[in-house]
Amino acid sequence: MERREFLKASAALGCAATLSACDSSSSDATPTPPVKELTEEKLNWSACCVDCGSHCPVRVFSRDGVITRIESNFTTDDVYGNHNVRACLRGRSLRKRVYAPERLKYPMKRVGPRGSGQFERISWDEALDTVAEQLKRITSQYGNEAIYALGGPGAMYSFSNRGCLNRLLNLSGGYLGDYGNFSFAQYIKACKYTYGAEIDYLFGSSVAEMANSDLVLMIGHNPSELGMSGSGQGYDFVRQKQKNNFKTIIIDPRYTESSLGKEDQWIPIHPGTDAALVEAIAYVLITENRVNQAFLNEYCVGYDENTMPDGVPYSESYKAYILDNPVAGDLTPGANAKTPAWAAPITGIPESTIWDLAHDLANAQAPFVQVAMSIGRHSAGENNVRTAFMLPILLGQLGLPGTNHGGIPMSASMNVFSMENHAEAGDDANAVKKRISFFKFIEAVENGKDLTVLKDGVILPDEELDENGDGKLGTDIKAIIAYATNRLINQNADVNYSRQVLADDSKCEFIVVIDNVMNASAEFADIILPDVTYVETEDLVNQGAVAGDTATLVQMSTSVGPMFESKPLYEMCVGIAKRLGIEAEFTKGKSHKQWLDEAYAATQAMNPGLPDKDVMLKQGIYRKYLPNGAYLSNKAFRADPVANPLPTPSGKIEIYSERLAYLAKHWELPEGDVISALPKYVAAWDGFEDEATRHDYPLQLGGYHTKGRVHSSYHNVPWLREAVQDAVWMNPIDADQRGLKTGDQVKVFNSRGTIEIPVKVTPRVMPGVAALGEGAWLKMENGIDKGGNINVLTSHRPTPLSKGNGQHSIRVEIQRA
Repeated sequence: MERREFLKASAALGCAATLSACDSSSSDATPTPPVKELTEEKLNWSACCVDCGSHCPVRVFSRDGVITRIESNFTTDDVYGNHNVRACLRGRSLRKRVYAPERLKYPMKRVGPRGSGQFERISWDEALDTVAEQLKRITSQYGNEAIYALGGPGAMYSFSNRGCLNRLLNLSGGYLGDYGNFSFAQYIKACKYTYGAEIDYLFGSSVAEMANSDLVLMIGHNPSELGMSGSGQGYDFVRQKQKNNFKTIIIDPRYTESSLGKEDQWIPIHPGTDAALVEAIAYVLITENRVNQAFLNEYCVGYDENTMPDGVPYSESYKAYILDNPVAGDLTPGANAKTPAWAAPITGIPESTIWDLAHDLANAQAPFVQVAMSIGRHSAGENNVRTAFMLPILLGQLGLPGTNHGGIPMSASMNVFSMENHAEAGDDANAVKKRISFFKFIEAVENGKDLTVLKDGVILPDEELDENGDGKLGTDIKAIIAYATNRLINQNADVNYSRQVLADDSKCEFIVVIDNVMNASAEFADIILPDVTYVETEDLVNQGAVAGDTATLVQMSTSVGPMFESKPLYEMCVGIAKRLGIEAEFTKGKSHKQWLDEAYAATQAMNPGLPDKDVMLKQGIYRKYLPNGAYLSNKAFRADPVANPLPTPSGKIEIYSERLAYLAKHWELPEGDVISALPKYVAAWDGFEDEATRHDYPLQLGGYHTKGRVHSSYHNVPWLREAVQDAVWMNPIDADQRGLKTGDQVKVFNSRGTIEIPVKVTPRVMPGVAALGEGAWLKMENGIDKGGNINVLTSHRPTPLSKGNGQHSIRVEIQRA
């Protein structure tokens, strides 16, 4: 039954009830119309597969192909450790997203200027013919490296994910790859050059390890908003806090929902100055002889005269840098020592508070230090994170019960088949070995041929490098296929710049957008292919990166789709593969169902105890609380650093990195960017101390993850817009100076653009700082964004080391609209 038929039937029932209540004996009274009997309500399990890091299960009830209600998981006795994995307000509003007015129903092609949003409906045959023809033309004319796959996190399935698209492109000759991502590009580089590996050290000890801690320090970490679901880290943190009552200190410019009485101390800080705070703490620890010298001697490189690499003098050590004294053994501070008095005006934290924080850390028996990914998304983000890692390192408080090396908490996990991993294995691997930073793709459209290794971080095969290790990308991006992502426009930095570049279809000649809603990115497509929503497909979903200490697998099924003319990505790729002449290679002779069944069997083999698929289709969710026990980061290394060395060149923690010293000498950096062998505070562009911007734009603007959407997903759900206000937060001091009160419409602006949005005046953000939830949908009117999209204001300038996004470094002014 179509939705409109369902509504008509409901109306007919209401009419019948009215007629039955009338006491009429007239023979010509209107008879009760026949009503089609509604069928029994069906239950299917699905999941909210957006990129919040949880991927919570939902139960979808439907009748005759129409969703009647969506509920969360209520299937256990709800004892912690066997608790219900409850979806948050976003997942529970999924029905509104499925039936949204913005829903893409049919394939469409552009009929107006690129970006105008003018499209007409076409058939699937015409759409897939066009995509295949354009891919053939562009690869023939420019080469496969001119094609860029912009895969996004809007559909975190196991099988029908971006891996299907990647594999299709691989089998047709390859595509330009990328590295890094918007969440933690800078963070993983900090991990690499400190602990030796990127992803392996992104995650630290599990939340459960807090049970052994007496002090939890969160630097920007906000689990109650980032991981707020029933199996998320926010719930785990609250349960550990209730049970163990460790001291909790939260450092954040905003009084977040991870505070609200759960903290023992909130320390507000100017955005991007975390490294200055850590250096001042280091000064206290060093001058008061509170560092763990034995640990530094045995496990670290670069702290003092005892630990420097061969040929590098003590004057280049971390200790000499903090004290500003190049004389080994002398604790006399120099004029530029990183004292609390030096850090106080930079950070906005009183000098006495810095001393107290240093003493709290030094006195703790097992401090659990966790550093948020957000502090990396600043203009000097890599140094911010590397410097924050120094707190557990200086104290020797890692690899021991109750401690953490600084990484975000490890979530419990079960292994699952991934088409994305499958797409890069064996004969299906990408033949194009060139890669760019994920954050440079707009520049690669405009002038990719001149992007270089030493200036732009391009990765090239060895045979294409010159004697200096440099080389050019050599081609512009001419085609983009964007799947399940709004970062073509909405989530990319400097929206006006991105719109200007992509509007010119002589640069990027062909853009395909695969999505299920018409958003700012879809408006820039040449061809739009409508994807199914989560409730319309069968797939398997693993928990995300911040799902917490309960590992989950959700078996999705459907009774409501595909709706309209939407298709799963796999089916689209089969159609394109057929037109490219590689259908047999792509499908391997297997149907969609056979692929799904084999993916499930592979997952079952990796997880003994996982029920058969027919059981999971009814059961929906499979969970294990800490399936492998609580995780303690660096445990093996701490126990025996010789037998279990780190994957750094030295095998030790590298406070001083010779690899970074080399890059600092050889990479071409713009003025204001710094790559340093030591972790250092850098007064970088658009930061608190930036003289070029701080006078015209006196407020720092911080973006944050609002509970009303996940990035830009769910922004179009009216329920969520009512439940979570979209407004820019201002401290009463700053608001009073500008004559503003809560509810006033204001302009937030800088040299890159202007947005118009209501203001919320609150002491929950520190003076000199404003805060705005990221992900609002762009709504440009006469050059001003009326949707409140923070990326109208963010910079497209990459960070020095990872060439990632420094989108949290923003200076603005705010005035009444």
